Amino acid sequence: MEICIELVKLTVDFVAAVAESIEVAFRHRPPPVIQYSPVMYGRRILDESWPIIFDPSSNSMQLPKQQLISSIKSIPNLKFENDRLKRAYIALQAWKKAIYSDPFKTTANWVGSDVCSYNGVYCAPALDDDSLTVVAGVDLNHADIAGHLPPELGLITDLALFHINSNRFCGIIPKSLSKLALMYEFDVSNNRFVGQFPEVSLSWPSLKFLDLRYNEFEGSLPSEIFDKDLDAIFLNNNRFESVIPGTIGKSKASVVTFANNKFIGCIPKSIGNMKNLNEIVFTGNNLTGCFPNEIGLLNNVTVFDASKNGFVGSLPTTLSGLASVEQLDLSHNKLTGFVVDKFCKLPNLESFKFSYNFFNGEAESCIPGRNNGKQFDDTNNCLQNRPSQKPAKQCLPVVSRPVDCSKDKCSGGSNGGSSPSPNPPRTSEPKPSKPEPVVPKPSESPKPEPQKPSKPQTPKTPEQPSPIPQPPKHESPKPEEPENKPELPKQEESP
Repeated sequence: MEICIELVKLTVDFVAAVAESIEVAFRHRPPPVIQYSPVMYGRRILDESWPIIFDPSSNSMQLPKQQLISSIKSIPNLKFENDRLKRAYIALQAWKKAIYSDPFKTTANWVGSDVCSYNGVYCAPALDDDSLTVVAGVDLNHADIAGHLPPELGLITDLALFHINSNRFCGIIPKSLSKLALMYEFDVSNNRFVGQFPEVSLSWPSLKFLDLRYNEFEGSLPSEIFDKDLDAIFLNNNRFESVIPGTIGKSKASVVTFANNKFIGCIPKSIGNMKNLNEIVFTGNNLTGCFPNEIGLLNNVTVFDASKNGFVGSLPTTLSGLASVEQLDLSHNKLTGFVVDKFCKLPNLESFKFSYNFFNGEAESCIPGRNNGKQFDDTNNCLQNRPSQKPAKQCLPVVSRPVDCSKDKCSGGSNGGSSPSPNPPRTSEPKPSKPEPVVPKPSESPKPEPQKPSKPQTPKTPEQPSPIPQPPKHESPKPEEPENKPELPKQEESP
């Protein structure tokens, strides 16, 4: 009997020792690795391994321990057509767990190994091997989802289109997305993202469409953004605060919007090199100085909006070079001088707003109602014999001291440049009350009415990424007239 008891004790001790050694071995084992198939896109070839476990401190991804165990336990019971779909499953499941609110149940069917059937997920043949089906696009536009982007999204290495506009995603854009070398269209507009400009977008060699509108991005704009071969750059309605980089002249973009940020300084003279430019919007910033003469080289521009800034001086004569312009908005600045006939007779001009400035003269063709149906607005200037103008006492300090743009640094003056926005001279006369214009909120990209997103009508398995969507034609918000109209200026000779 005693021998049996001793044998049992020895067996128990042996089992405990084996269990402890297994636990130690498991704790220190290296993470399992999934081989990442080489992908060729253009001239770039990726050939590397991507582990399931990622470490944030090294700009990679680390699943929480419980989440990792759960993922490993569930994957062996599922069958995948190839390893890339398996990695996409891991990424999408991590994303689903990072969603706090999904009112339309958009991700409710994100269950099982058939990731190509998930709502908002689109598959196509791989670009490097058309025998492989891969996740090529994600479209969750207008789904009203709240959550954040987990770093595991970097596992979907064949992703070319990423559209999540008009949701409630927050946080930052993960650096792990730098692995998405095929990214072609990236639209995260109308969300709640924060932090610096997402420089991960600068690492995507194939990117054509970048839309960061209506978020809370802040800080400076990297000059490298204009070195990329982008067709559309939407930056408006964020918190960017810097000068506009001089590299803008290198950009091949057709549409660029800086509107409603805190950009300062001049419009770079290199802007004249943007031969592909169709629309550019500067409205609602703190830009100053005279307009550079190089603006006149933008003969393909249809929309030029520099309203609601601090521009000064007279309009450059080269402005007549905007042969294609349809909408020209220079309102709400500190511009002076005479609005000449050739500006108002541009061949394709439909709307010209130069209200809320200090112009003291305009050609007959610029007067509203005398231009064959074109929409002109000359209100709140210093124009004699015109209604709704500034009081003479408000006009005098500015009109009597016009800025010499030939010496202004923003227009390339050779004498070192004057201050872009000089202070008007002090007068002993009482300062008249200045009516404040009611500035309307931006009208583009309003929060949509909730509706269940449906899959777009594009082919399910395109050979190549879809073409860049044509951005909507910009319509500058029309300023409202102040409730209390200022008194008419007295009939005085121009000082």
